[in-house]
Amino acid sequence: MRAQTLAVLLLTAATPATAQWLSLTTPGIPRTADGAPDLFAPAPRDGDGRLDLSGLWRPVEVTGNLLDPAAVQGWAQDRIAANASNFFVDDPRFNCLPEGPGSYAVGGSRRIVQSRDFIAVLHDDLTYRQIFLDGRELEDDPFPTWQGYSVGRWDGDTLIVESNGYNDRTWLHREGLPHTEDLRIIERYTRPDFGHIRLDIAYSDPGTFIEPLTASVEMRFADSPLLESVCNEASKGTTHYGSEVSDAEQKVVDVAPETLAKYVGTYEGEWLGNDIVTVFTLDDGELVLERTPPYFGTGVTEAGRSRLIPQSENAFDCECGVAFVFQNEIDGVTTEVLEVHVSGAWTFDRVE
Repeated sequence: MRAQTLAVLLLTAATPATAQWLSLTTPGIPRTADGAPDLFAPAPRDGDGRLDLSGLWRPVEVTGNLLDPAAVQGWAQDRIAANASNFFVDDPRFNCLPEGPGSYAVGGSRRIVQSRDFIAVLHDDLTYRQIFLDGRELEDDPFPTWQGYSVGRWDGDTLIVESNGYNDRTWLHREGLPHTEDLRIIERYTRPDFGHIRLDIAYSDPGTFIEPLTASVEMRFADSPLLESVCNEASKGTTHYGSEVSDAEQKVVDVAPETLAKYVGTYEGEWLGNDIVTVFTLDDGELVLERTPPYFGTGVTEAGRSRLIPQSENAFDCECGVAFVFQNEIDGVTTEVLEVHVSGAWTFDRVE
């Protein structure tokens, strides 16, 4: 999604307009006096008194050693380095393929639909997971699939989910951590109050990891519908993730400092129902992004910053995995920026 080619392709389509559904509130949830969801109200329970995890959830923070390259074997470290050098051209998302277990920790919005014997997890890219609560056990030698096979059980107010049977074509995070078909995952879901879920994940794969990997994900309830973010399936396929992406560093154009200075500022907007704040600053002559909520993984420093690589005077490839196009200059100052995803170009307006 990084090359100027992608930006041009996506900008030929209509920019998404604010949908009327986004202004509608979810019925039947606790609210504060000002009408906002009461995130600290008691967690809901089903008719059997069991904790109910249903709702639309978005990850807001990820911790653990999942992103630590020192915790994986040399061949996996080499693969991660190769992914960085070719601008992540093999990312399943960039090739219109399911993210699989890579979406558990750092994926986008997901809706949990819970019943007594079954839980469905719906993702905004139209993929889904099935978690069976009917007492079945995992198979010893399952046929490999993108999402694997998952069974769950309750331990008090904690849902424990065990999964296996993954194919080896997915990544575990957006920097390109591979895995083998021996991958096994254990997840623990707790909902301490209405608006928050804590998800603790343990990854086991002796063929890839030096030690078991972990991730702790803080998820927040979203008072919004689940909006789809569908990969571009045009006849040109993945050409806009191909050599243009890999050669982005070689195709850098020089942009005058006074031009870059016009883009410095804070821009706000909405993406798939999320309120987004993007802050662009200059660091040693380069444009740098800080985004709230932040991107996780690819090209993002520990400080939450990502470098922008100019592909034209106003179009930039971001190491975080998307593109940005600055436009609409008034009195020498740019008034808006487009954040370009496979799902389209989303307009953020300057506020500072």
